[in-house]
Amino acid sequence: MTQESPTPLGAMYINGRFEPAQSGETFVSTNPINGEPVAVIPFGDERDARRAVDAAAAAFPAWSRLSAAARAKHIHRVADALERRRDEIALLITMEEGKPSREAQGELQLSIDSLRWYAEESRRAYGAWIPDPIPGRRLLTQRMPVGVCGAIIPWNVPCAMIFRKAAPALAAGCTMVLKPAEATSYIALKVAEVFAEAEFPAGVMNFVTGKSSAIGNVFLTDMRVRKISFTGSTEVGRLLMRGAAEQIKRVSMELGGNAPVILFDDCDLDATIRAVSTLKFLNAGQACIGANRIYVQSGIYDEVARRLADHAQTMKVGDGSQAGVAMGPLIDMKAVEKVEELVGDAVRQGANVRAGGSRIQGEAYEKGSFYAPTVLSEVSMKARLHEEEIFGPVAALYSFESEDQVIEMANAVPYGLSAYLFTENMDRALRVGERLESGMVGINETRLGAAEAPFGGVKMSGIGREGGREGLEEYLETKLLAIRVRE
Repeated sequence: MTQESPTPLGAMYINGRFEPAQSGETFVSTNPINGEPVAVIPFGDERDARRAVDAAAAAFPAWSRLSAAARAKHIHRVADALERRRDEIALLITMEEGKPSREAQGELQLSIDSLRWYAEESRRAYGAWIPDPIPGRRLLTQRMPVGVCGAIIPWNVPCAMIFRKAAPALAAGCTMVLKPAEATSYIALKVAEVFAEAEFPAGVMNFVTGKSSAIGNVFLTDMRVRKISFTGSTEVGRLLMRGAAEQIKRVSMELGGNAPVILFDDCDLDATIRAVSTLKFLNAGQACIGANRIYVQSGIYDEVARRLADHAQTMKVGDGSQAGVAMGPLIDMKAVEKVEELVGDAVRQGANVRAGGSRIQGEAYEKGSFYAPTVLSEVSMKARLHEEEIFGPVAALYSFESEDQVIEMANAVPYGLSAYLFTENMDRALRVGERLESGMVGINETRLGAAEAPFGGVKMSGIGREGGREGLEEYLETKLLAIRVRE
């Protein structure tokens, strides 16, 4: 595609400048609502990634030596610029990723919150004065930035994920090279414009789009990159961890999830149905913390299945920029095909389709990657979607009788990112919450994300945390200073 095309042309952001890929190659990001092009994106490779690492390494000494207060001022200016452009970027999220306007605006707010919170938290990277058993010596610790960081982000939270990684890294005094997902690269390049508008110091924050394997390989093999932060599939996370081990690089990984949602028969059913429905169909089910395995105590099972199906059947699905649309498309047709495959397997294993269960028909949907909000009941634990993260708008219901039984069911998969339980019995809530093998547990609550709170999983759902004080720790090293003092 040439520059004469009416499709906007994006540019990578390296060392404070916008430029094309060294190869001159490009690719086109598309709108999952209608399949139309959104932007022409540079298809970068090792050369571009290396130049970005060069810039980040050159910028690191000056940036890391700035006072926390000085870094905070720079970060606040980015938040100010993002505030000014929030409607523009929120609309682009709807166009390039597909989520409805309300969800896109929520993502922008989380982005701004992350910037402002970490700008202030940078002032609290405290060291310590340690009581020393040896006379004439003093022991002090100092918190130091890790160094140059490589970040790889997914397409499903294309703006907020940038700042979940960049805000704590920059606050700690690190510099960063960020590689966005191909599907949502234009959003990342628009965020790069925000850094430029805020007159952020050149080289401290860099954006490289293009070939994932080539850019990731530079992160793994360049000794100057001291940490890799990745959000994505467990399979890719394994590969990155293996590669990072060669140079003993620090890693933080937020990987796959397959969240259990437990509904006890004493829950507030009206509030629970609203919460579970919202969580399940958030971003068309394309959320790592979304509701996947819904375990319902037998006494309320039929009513829950009926009410969830009623909700699914009344949802307005379509272009998220239009009023009243509650759910948009999946990211692409490959995602639709995966959902079809897993639903088909569940039905063959005996599941009943209570709502949806197919692509949406009609002229308004034929060019997009839409799948109907779906509710399946009587799902077998042998079905693939019990073990695999479906990443689509499919609510799978399972029946249980007792606490011990449902805890065993919930913990039976290798993932442990988020879990949820609904009950009016707080003794039960604490008992069950403590036994669930998950990094985050929502009790009568499904909103887990906040700049102030740690976010991350256990088992095969990852290592490390984003958000909260823990998120800043991921980008800091502890240095001991042992000082001889004349008595």
